[in-house]
Amino acid sequence: MANKKIDLKSFPSSPIGKKILTGITGLGLTVFVLGHMLGNLSFFSPDKQAYNAYGHKIISLGPLLWVIEIGLLLFVIVHIVLGVRIYLGKKAARPVDYAVYKSAGEPSRQSAASRTMVVTGVILGVFIVFHVLTFKYGPGIADGYVTTIHGEEVRDLRRLLLEKFQKPLYAFGYPAVMILLGFHLRHGIWSALQSLGAMKPRWSPLIYSIAAVLGGAIAVGFLVLPLWIFFGGGA
Repeated sequence: MANKKIDLKSFPSSPIGKKILTGITGLGLTVFVLGHMLGNLSFFSPDKQAYNAYGHKIISLGPLLWVIEIGLLLFVIVHIVLGVRIYLGKKAARPVDYAVYKSAGEPSRQSAASRTMVVTGVILGVFIVFHVLTFKYGPGIADGYVTTIHGEEVRDLRRLLLEKFQKPLYAFGYPAVMILLGFHLRHGIWSALQSLGAMKPRWSPLIYSIAAVLGGAIAVGFLVLPLWIFFGGGA
């Protein structure tokens, strides 16, 4: 029997193709989010310029940064679009929803996190736009947000964070969204690895627990900064 050839044109729209692409983009974005969270923690360094140095190092990547940003944008768009399509496909296959939901174990791992993936995903997508407009395209050197590191003038991103997170809307709105991020990652990491066939069935409970811990740790790593600043820790 001849081996079946993969139709590359129809693969992205096929059920397995959508799951695999959603898993790949999801894991890629998780790696980025983890790195971003660790970078944010430089704000807590005894060196008050550590966070500005971190931000300046990223900007100094030049054209490479544009490539990374375009790649991230494509990952976000593909992840959201395919996630919504998978959700709509499931709704079409089961138009009448269950009256009562209960958490399930193997193999589906249904939980509040899994059932709200599309909702938390869309909210996070909107948040990303708001976040980028606020900080990446917010006031910079030309607007007086400038400091000096080793004799070089750089953008004072630390000052911008201090000003924004002293406002209740930012100080509590960001942590609320980060909690949703934790829920999204809790199920998303496990689901992505399952879709990619990267774990054996017996590993499933362990991976699910690790995903929950990692999702929670990333959420806490992000939400602690705005709350710390709001309650006077960043002064």
